[in-house]
Amino acid sequence: MRKEIKIWWDQAKQDFDAALYNFDGRRYYIAAFLCQQAVEKALKALFLKKKKGIFPQSHSLIYLGKEVKAPKEFLGFLRELTPKFVDTRYPDAALGIPAEIYGEENVAEIIEQTKKILKWIENELEK
Repeated sequence: MRKEIKIWWDQAKQDFDAALYNFDGRRYYIAAFLCQQAVEKALKALFLKKKKGIFPQSHSLIYLGKEVKAPKEFLGFLRELTPKFVDTRYPDAALGIPAEIYGEENVAEIIEQTKKILKWIENELEK
């Protein structure tokens, strides 16, 4: 694996590990944010592999997912996860306190879906 791909993939795995840590620590909004970060960085690693160039400065997971030809089953999740890089951190974006909006139930689903897409990306990176 090329170095520039590896550093994005390695950081994606670290972000997901930190998401699990924060989920276990009941910091659900941080876990949701870190899932978004993990998926974004993993998609950027895959973008670098498939496109062999510089990826666009975008936080849109749906855009990145389409560019790397992610399976349709992931596109809905990517659409839902994209805004988590903002609304998990800013009360004005979330229209409330992120720590009160994100709970065990909704973030457990984010964790599960993140696991699935990261596994798919890992398989793609190993090809």
